[in-house]
Amino acid sequence: MAGNKMIFISGGVRSGKSAWAENKILHAKARRSIYLASGRAYDNEMAQRIERHRQDRFYDGWTTIEQPIHLEEALPRLKTGDAVLWDCVTTWLANELYAGWETGTPCAAQPGCMEKKWAALQETLHGIRAVSELLVVVSNEVMDDFIRDEPYQRWLGRIHLWLVAESEEAFEMENGFAYKRK
Repeated sequence: MAGNKMIFISGGVRSGKSAWAENKILHAKARRSIYLASGRAYDNEMAQRIERHRQDRFYDGWTTIEQPIHLEEALPRLKTGDAVLWDCVTTWLANELYAGWETGTPCAAQPGCMEKKWAALQETLHGIRAVSELLVVVSNEVMDDFIRDEPYQRWLGRIHLWLVAESEEAFEMENGFAYKRK
């Protein structure tokens, strides 16, 4: 276990997990509320959604760091005492697994590629915890996501197990209610 407190929350699509996590961060007695965003705009609709969410967070006092792939690049922008929300593991994982698909060789098809990204993620989350007061990690349930291929499900399950083990608290969100699992 590294640094300060980490909370993990998972749940289905539209379960309320992100709103619950945002509330946890906003009520922490932290220097700043940091939102690490993993989303990528692949089309105009998604770009508009990301911009709308960014503006909503701005008015609520958030500092947003758009970091869809290389989460470690956010570390130098964090300050001691920040409360950090990373939303969402599943979008980061999809971005990483399928990086390079346009060339025909996504990371998922390259031996050892995801293992390196996994090691970097673990090191990055330890680094975030070392400077933050609180880290809240949000993810979809393993079988609830829209991507249904074996490497994705296997990696998401592996990451979830590690996050639960590393967290002081873990919750599952269902129908707007957070159920404590750890």
